[in-house]
Amino acid sequence: MARLSLNQRTCAEWTLREAIDGCLSAGLSSLGVWREPVAHVGLETARRWVEESGLRVSSVCRGGFLTMPEGSLRRASLDSNRAAIEETATLGAPALVLVPGGLPEGERDIDAARRRFLDGVAALVPEAQAAGVVLAIEPMHPIFAADRGVVSTLEQALDMAEQFPASAVGVVVDTFHLWWEPGVEQQIARAGDRIASYQISDWITPLPPDALLSRGMVGDGHIDFEAFTGWVARTGYAGDVEVEIFNADVWATPGAEVVATMSDRYLERVQPWLG
Repeated sequence: MARLSLNQRTCAEWTLREAIDGCLSAGLSSLGVWREPVAHVGLETARRWVEESGLRVSSVCRGGFLTMPEGSLRRASLDSNRAAIEETATLGAPALVLVPGGLPEGERDIDAARRRFLDGVAALVPEAQAAGVVLAIEPMHPIFAADRGVVSTLEQALDMAEQFPASAVGVVVDTFHLWWEPGVEQQIARAGDRIASYQISDWITPLPPDALLSRGMVGDGHIDFEAFTGWVARTGYAGDVEVEIFNADVWATPGAEVVATMSDRYLERVQPWLG
């Protein structure tokens, strides 16, 4: 399980300390961290805990939310992203995940929102390069386009990322968001070394009332993980495989049990196809 990473949201009830200890107990080598639990204990404490544990930080979530027009909210978002770049570098993570953001209140021009997100990425690139951090654009399933992610396909994300050096801007390949995309195999091949993070969870039906909590454990839904993982592996991707699950039932399950199940599913449905 050398490449299996626990994204903190999979065990949302765990503190950062509990997540670190849970990974170590389960024999994992990597943890995907969220900024809020880091802020709760302080960046320096978080850095020390990670360093002492020997774990890798596979990614930091999240930056982005850069679709608003010029004004105080946009300036605050850019400042938050700059702080996130510093946090990512301090924790030794290779990538900061960028969730694009949705439509600002009262706006219906999704193309303008996408342009503003791209402008925001451009503004952050110099700082990301200086810090050695990749800004990883995460395309999101179109069900979230209005409120969370105006970039809906890997093709769109790559059209944006390719305007910058691969060392500065990459993409997140997330099975939950991309499994439906026509031609996604070709887009993954196109992504090549721009894949900054490979995240996995399943698409389950029926969807719960809150679509945000509709991610399932690998193997519980409709996604062909063998094929998807093979496509990613053929690009030469050698990074961690991060399990990120938003699901109320999973969150209500003891964390150690969740990690044991995700580890078993990874070994069965993902690891053999990593190459």
